[in-house]
Amino acid sequence: MTASLEQLRRCHFAVDLGAARTRVYVKGAGLVVDQPSTAAVNTRTGALMAVGEFAEKMTGRTPDYIRVVRPVSGGTVVDIEMAQRMLRQLIGDKMRRTLRRRPRLRAAACVPHDADPLAQRAAIETLVGLGARRVELVDTLIAAAVGCGLPVERPEATMIMVCGAAATQMAVLSLGAIVTAERIPVGGEAVDNAIVQHLRHQHELMLPSQSVRPLQLALHGNGLTPQGPESTEIHGRDVATGLARSVRVDTAAVRRAIQTPLTAVLDGIGKVLRECPPDLVADLVDRGIMMVGGSALLPGFDQMLRQATGMPVHIAEQPELCAVQGLGEMLEGRIAPIVLDPLRA
Repeated sequence: MTASLEQLRRCHFAVDLGAARTRVYVKGAGLVVDQPSTAAVNTRTGALMAVGEFAEKMTGRTPDYIRVVRPVSGGTVVDIEMAQRMLRQLIGDKMRRTLRRRPRLRAAACVPHDADPLAQRAAIETLVGLGARRVELVDTLIAAAVGCGLPVERPEATMIMVCGAAATQMAVLSLGAIVTAERIPVGGEAVDNAIVQHLRHQHELMLPSQSVRPLQLALHGNGLTPQGPESTEIHGRDVATGLARSVRVDTAAVRRAIQTPLTAVLDGIGKVLRECPPDLVADLVDRGIMMVGGSALLPGFDQMLRQATGMPVHIAEQPELCAVQGLGEMLEGRIAPIVLDPLRA
């Protein structure tokens, strides 16, 4: 599934279609698009009303005839036509005209590690609809590892964990390839849902759609860690009366509520380590785990992994951009291929 470095050097642009955000890297121009994977459609006329940030703000605030959709789910394109329309608007007419001038336009795309042939085909068809004559697929785990500067080409173990909105992927890499990998269908959205259900059942409070994100839930600072504030005030709608109401929430109870989805991630890490050769596991004792992806910034997540595994846990400098930056590094030819010395008689 992962293309060779020589094939990627011939590509003109790369797309990281994530469940939460879509990012586009153009060769020679850098990152040109970093917007939510959201589109607003007029169901009466079929017209596209808005995409990206503006469409995200319209969520939960539209009349009946305007529908806010996400054409990408879990890193997989579920609506090819809508994904193409969204990408055209995000890239813009000027950049699309520039790309179309390239002879035999080539593109690269990130896909999840265990993407089935239908998911791979959907990603290819989406970029073909933008004018690409050939599409190269790159494993998200390898692209993210390259983007955060891990020495994936060396004969030493490196462990990467991509914490996405819909899923968490983890793998042990060595010699530029994946040794063992696992994908857990638990991500930032599962943590959001756990917090929403906790507030609904324990406090009879419904949150606005824009206030669901854990980092925007008024759990300021390190609210999800034992050293954070003991309580915080949350604003929402009363389940029974429908009126606006504020409650004071115990952050320790919120920590307990999100333990279930996060425990599934720990189980995935244990499975990867059990299937990994002992020599590589020994390397990881010193190197530890590198966390990338937007959900890696969840307060206290890295600390929980550190306590559960006993290994060092690091968060990349720009975790949400690692995958597209890795694609850019490979497009620009900054990653040298592995060169093995020939055996001498």
